Amino acid sequence: MTAVLRNTLRGLTRRRENDAQAQVTSTPKTEVGSAVAPAIEITPDDPLYIYCLNSAGVVDVESLRFASPALTRMREAGVRLLIPLVNQGELVGLMQLGSRLSDQEYSSDDFRLLNAFAPQAAAALRVAQLAYQQQIEARRRERIEQELRVAGIIQQTLLPKEIPELTGWHMDTHWQPARSVGGDFYDFIMLPDGRLMMTIGDVTDKGVPAALVMASTRSIIRAAAERLISPGEVLRRANEVLCPDMPSKMFATCLCAVLDPQTGRFQYANAGHNPPQQRTKDGVIDLRARGMPLGLMPGMSYEEKETYLAPGDTVLLYSDGYVEAHNPEREMLGMKRLQALLIEYKGSDNLISYLRDALFNFTGPNWEQEDDVTFVTVGREIQASTDTHSDNDPQLLVLDDFEAASEPGGERAVMERVADAVKATKLSSTRIERLKTAVAEATMNAMEHGNHFHTDIPVKVKVLANAETIKVLITDRDQGGGGSDVVAPMPDLEAKLAGTQSPRGWGLFLIKAMVDEMRIHTENNEHTIELMLKLEG
Repeated sequence: MTAVLRNTLRGLTRRRENDAQAQVTSTPKTEVGSAVAPAIEITPDDPLYIYCLNSAGVVDVESLRFASPALTRMREAGVRLLIPLVNQGELVGLMQLGSRLSDQEYSSDDFRLLNAFAPQAAAALRVAQLAYQQQIEARRRERIEQELRVAGIIQQTLLPKEIPELTGWHMDTHWQPARSVGGDFYDFIMLPDGRLMMTIGDVTDKGVPAALVMASTRSIIRAAAERLISPGEVLRRANEVLCPDMPSKMFATCLCAVLDPQTGRFQYANAGHNPPQQRTKDGVIDLRARGMPLGLMPGMSYEEKETYLAPGDTVLLYSDGYVEAHNPEREMLGMKRLQALLIEYKGSDNLISYLRDALFNFTGPNWEQEDDVTFVTVGREIQASTDTHSDNDPQLLVLDDFEAASEPGGERAVMERVADAVKATKLSSTRIERLKTAVAEATMNAMEHGNHFHTDIPVKVKVLANAETIKVLITDRDQGGGGSDVVAPMPDLEAKLAGTQSPRGWGLFLIKAMVDEMRIHTENNEHTIELMLKLEG
């Protein structure tokens, strides 16, 4: 009897989970020492399953009188007795015995032994099943974690391996997904004309689905940037490509910007992303532009705006994982706190490190990251410059240095930009207006008479200052007629009205009247007007 039980235990039934429907497997033994026969599956809708679940003890197979596919196969296999193994109201298996080797019938003692043994076998089998399932689950989790690690490594290869190095600029990045992979991304694309396109995006949701959409969005934007330089057009094209294939209830926010490192011009368009923050010496500017997220609706257009980064200015691009982080009281960090942090930043350490430290102080040490956090910073350096025309003056700081296309009306943008550059000085508002008049007149002369309105020949403008003086240098390509170091004669109003003197010629006189000093230089086919204002003059 003991040998029979030992051998039949090797054929105890197993419970399988398949779409939440259990199947009991019965493995009969026909002879001691023979091979295990193929398993007999008992589905939950089989009458034998219901009967064994409600049976109180050993079941005589020959006494059963109902139609059951499993019962038929057991009889064919020579099974005589079934011992249901029930644990906590669940049929976890069946133990089955064939005929006794002595050809005698099973006795009442045999039945008592089997009935006493069944609960212990059921408990042991259930423990074994749970241990086996835990091993399977552990292996499954390990496999998934390994796949996620590989996916994370692959995703990181899609991000820029190096940050572009531009003279006079410093850039930095940070990417921290909430899980092994995430939906945030950023990218840098050098354009043929020397400008730099940069993007930052955030795909809804987290994990693998977001990572797949992120990779697709990044590739589509890169492809669009190969033939489209306008940020708004790049986003419009990317939206048209993404819309047909975007998964349900998913979309991507994205900001696309183009930086001209020579002039500081920063053009940008926004597809529902967090607005960039421009940190200037006067405060923080919210750079907003209208546009729907990518992949939601076809036929969208994207507003395109621009700003100028003066020396010392920094633009912060970021994802919503930062501003939507919560502290232990479930209070959100928010945009106002971010802007306050940018205003309080003293520049003594890395801006991204400063913002991350502020985040950890806000959320506390036990913070569980809720969403991906990504930063891109673009800052223009303040460069000290000693002007060759002012060797005896204290060292001057470059407040702005840019170029403007030689086109009618372009002097107005130059005038306003110079005014913005000198706002931080002690120059009064009245003298700023006089400087604007002089700059506008000098720039118009440079565009018209120096460059003859050739739009491919820019006017160069440099704004410098120290504690005593503000200087504005306006340089054109001397092509004749505009490049001269001859001081214009004093205009004669009566002679001009009489027609004996040209009606032109008021320009240099007006410029000279608006500033404290004006100098004119011609060197290497370049004509420069130098305007100077004393801060205490």
